[in-house]
Amino acid sequence: MKRRKFIATAGIGTVALGGLAYYINDNYQCGRYEQRIADIWRHTKDVSPSSDKMMEELVRYATLAANSHNTQPWLFKIGSQRITILPDFKRRCPAVDPDDHHLYASLGCATENIALAAMAFGLYANITVNDKADEVIQIDFEPVPSVRSELFQALPKRQCTRAAYDGKKASIHELKTLESTSTYQGISTQILTAKNDLETILEYVVAGNTKQMRDDAFVKELKDWLRFNPATAMNYGDGLFSATSGNPTFPSWLGSLFFDFAFKEKVENEKYRDQLRTSAGVIAFVSQKDDIEHWINAGRSYQRFALQATAIGLKHSFVNQAVEVPEIRKQLANYLNIGGRRADLLVRFGYGNELPKSLRRPVNEVIVP
Repeated sequence: MKRRKFIATAGIGTVALGGLAYYINDNYQCGRYEQRIADIWRHTKDVSPSSDKMMEELVRYATLAANSHNTQPWLFKIGSQRITILPDFKRRCPAVDPDDHHLYASLGCATENIALAAMAFGLYANITVNDKADEVIQIDFEPVPSVRSELFQALPKRQCTRAAYDGKKASIHELKTLESTSTYQGISTQILTAKNDLETILEYVVAGNTKQMRDDAFVKELKDWLRFNPATAMNYGDGLFSATSGNPTFPSWLGSLFFDFAFKEKVENEKYRDQLRTSAGVIAFVSQKDDIEHWINAGRSYQRFALQATAIGLKHSFVNQAVEVPEIRKQLANYLNIGGRRADLLVRFGYGNELPKSLRRPVNEVIVP
């Protein structure tokens, strides 16, 4: 064999073997990822309210809450029959969330999970919000009869499903159930299902997405939280793993290149058009006041909605681009006729397929002295 031909053949063989090795390793890592998911997304067994492990288990339930970019921006202090929640500002996203609105809403989601889980184990959560302190949420527990609610049962099943749905409409009974469950102190909701309303909301989402994608800081921040393969996702325990959005996995270097090549304004806007047009509806969460306490309450309201949707078989995901860009949020507020109140969160919902769940950091990494 001539030297040039030998080198070419050897090069092709090396690439093929490298690809095969990655394929085998990726399948192995996917198996490990699925086992990690099973360990995280589960109900607690055999832990009594008086056990020393009870507070840790409630924190574990808290970490299953929804949160922006899966940054998990929370820390917890554990005391005797008390859990304190602190914001972890090292995990904030200044480009997409400059006022930390989503960060505090994420803490609200975690708070609601704790309250539901505590009740299931015979503890009532007395919740105090102090938006002037670092320890912003204090939860003290007292014994009560155990109630394992429908929302509690849905805790390990909830996920944000970032894919197109099947276009099926939700029933009037389902819509009323979602509305009644998600109503919370200082937070109102609007559920929109009419085609004209959804098309209008879609244009606000596309306008917000376009604005964000033209912001280099936003794109960099998003990319920093992406995890392109199961090994990287498990190494970090946070972030947006590509498979959870129905995207393929890649080695990190290739995923980075693919993101730069494929993450384009037109493609992303078409994706959101497909997602909104296959959804059964959109729900907007609106605060009476624009302050930290109400941002937290908006998170609690959303978490109740998300768990109720899960319990009745509906998928959901955020389409917050319309509330993350101030000028678009103002236009949305005018359309919703909410005056000077803030549209906190915007969520689409519908019927669709299950996607892989995202990881959470171990409990010992989020508990602080």
